[in-house]
Amino acid sequence: MQFANIDGHVLHFQQIGAAKDKPTLVFVNPLGSDFRVWRDIIVQLAGDFSMVTYDKRGHGLSDRGDRMMVIEDHVWDLANLLEHAGIEKAFVCGLSIGGMIAQGLAVARPELVQGLILCDTGHKIGTAETWQERIEAVEEGGVESVADAIVARWFSDEFKESHGADVRGFRNMVARQDAYGYIQSCNALAEADLTHVAPEIEAPTLLICGDQDEVTSPVLMHELQGMISGARLELIEGTRHVPLVEKPHEVADLIRNYAREMVLGTE
Repeated sequence: MQFANIDGHVLHFQQIGAAKDKPTLVFVNPLGSDFRVWRDIIVQLAGDFSMVTYDKRGHGLSDRGDRMMVIEDHVWDLANLLEHAGIEKAFVCGLSIGGMIAQGLAVARPELVQGLILCDTGHKIGTAETWQERIEAVEEGGVESVADAIVARWFSDEFKESHGADVRGFRNMVARQDAYGYIQSCNALAEADLTHVAPEIEAPTLLICGDQDEVTSPVLMHELQGMISGARLELIEGTRHVPLVEKPHEVADLIRNYAREMVLGTE
């Protein structure tokens, strides 16, 4: 296991090597997960990239901190982690809150970002009121109390019927997250509005969205596409909020082809 002291907080991360001429790909997790959520994508892309995955603050084996967080805290955690790992430039792939963190990094530290892959995210997710309701539910009953509703939004009905063990496993991942760490990131989402930040993104950007996603819908992703110059949107048919789990082959192919296009200038 790899741990880094980032500004007084320990982050748990994993660095996976590849040939020196391969680009670097960094993954940023959705709310309520640890870096194992990317496992099937990593398997698909092994050898094509060197890769970094990590547990954002308050998740997995990373420290949670002692105060409420804003999205900028997560952005600077990621920037400092990349410097710790010796990464000068990378493709950054984030899902949901991870996509917002990736957007923030592309504006705050553009020299670190070779390109963006923004999955099922937005310039603003939910409202302050809906996040406050989530916070109050977790304060009362822990993350366990909201785990079923979260997983129901993550996966399509077809996937839930055909991959029951996987769905149950991901529910365990969500339910076992630290309650205060989860609340910290809910607070960050309640306050985060990148409406005026996203248009400043200059990095080449690929958007990926499940066509059945009700959390960060294709409509929201189309809005984000319109804010980022040259961004391209790809919909993954038959999936909801976490297409990287439902259809990892399709998502991995999109990432691989996009990176090849950016690096080599070819499709």
